[in-house]
Amino acid sequence: MGPYGTIRIKLDQLLQDSELSKNKFSQRAEMQRTQLNNYCKNEVTRLDIDVLARICTVLNCSVSDLLEYIPPEKIQNL
Repeated sequence: MGPYGTIRIKLDQLLQDSELSKNKFSQRAEMQRTQLNNYCKNEVTRLDIDVLARICTVLNCSVSDLLEYIPPEKIQNL
């Protein structure tokens, strides 16, 4: 994680709140299911701004709803 903190992707929670299935969401956001699962599990190492834009469009949310910065001192508590 490094000394700078990390970014947490909150897509899994946003999907639950939206009540969209992963299949329906992946079709609307034009994402492959494996890519969607990687975003949901926070296993993405490089964020794609086009993918973020599609996610925000489908979920009608902002990037700040989707991403959360976690400072290094709080990582130990996760």
